Amino acid sequence: MKKVLVPTDFSACASNAVDFAIQSSKTIPMEITLLHAFELKGSVYTDYMGVNKEFNQLQLDEVRMKLHDLKISIGKEHGIPVKTMVIVENLGKAIRQATEEEKFDLIIMGTMGAGESRNRFWSTKTGAEIGKTEIPVFVIPREYKWKKPAHILFATNHFEEEPTILDPIFSMAALFGARVQVAIFTDEDDDSPHVFLDHTRTMPNYETALKKKYSEADLTTVQLYGIDFSETMERHIDENDIDILIMVTYHKTFWNRFFHPSMSRQMSYHTKIPLLVLPSPQDEWRQ
Repeated sequence: MKKVLVPTDFSACASNAVDFAIQSSKTIPMEITLLHAFELKGSVYTDYMGVNKEFNQLQLDEVRMKLHDLKISIGKEHGIPVKTMVIVENLGKAIRQATEEEKFDLIIMGTMGAGESRNRFWSTKTGAEIGKTEIPVFVIPREYKWKKPAHILFATNHFEEEPTILDPIFSMAALFGARVQVAIFTDEDDDSPHVFLDHTRTMPNYETALKKKYSEADLTTVQLYGIDFSETMERHIDENDIDILIMVTYHKTFWNRFFHPSMSRQMSYHTKIPLLVLPSPQDEWRQ
């Protein structure tokens, strides 16, 4: 049973992420918790005068009632129990407080997605969380309609072998019965991934090693190159009917110059499909 946190401000954007969590829980056992981050209104002066105290309490009561009604509605319509949380903080602090207290395994958040303004409030809030949490963040575009994923794309720029990254990818694929394609991205035509890290490695050898370790998986590898990462990924996703894109927020180093948090945030504003962002392993967080 995975513990999943789904922040919501009750917008259509956030509500679609809630629906994604509900539909996914019908295949993958999940304990879903809906979170609303309540930011107090007012100033030092108005707080001192007591002007906003009653207003804030009324707003807080209304939010709690909305969450309660949503919980009841989900239970009646889908037969799925959900929990609710209200934390009086801004969204970022509320998410970190919730994950510290409840040890969630995954965060699911909505975004406006491709073709929408990157300055829209909830999209900006979602993008800001990428690279700041030590648990995975699933980004769901507002216009995305849930379907059981059949083809998952994992994009990296080196021969990734870390089990804490690969194991969850192939476990999820097995639960959905989905194929996995590992795409190694380079920024120039004449680059090859073995130039970056290990001259003895090649794409065929890497694919063979992955198939040996994940023998039950329907797995392929591909090398992609392009000057603009987002455009290259979008084109490949459209041409290959990809259902979920997975990236890792590596620290920004020479070797991982594309796959640091800012690149994942950029992709979250462009994606038409769910984007799962995995945090880099703990040893990389400490570097």
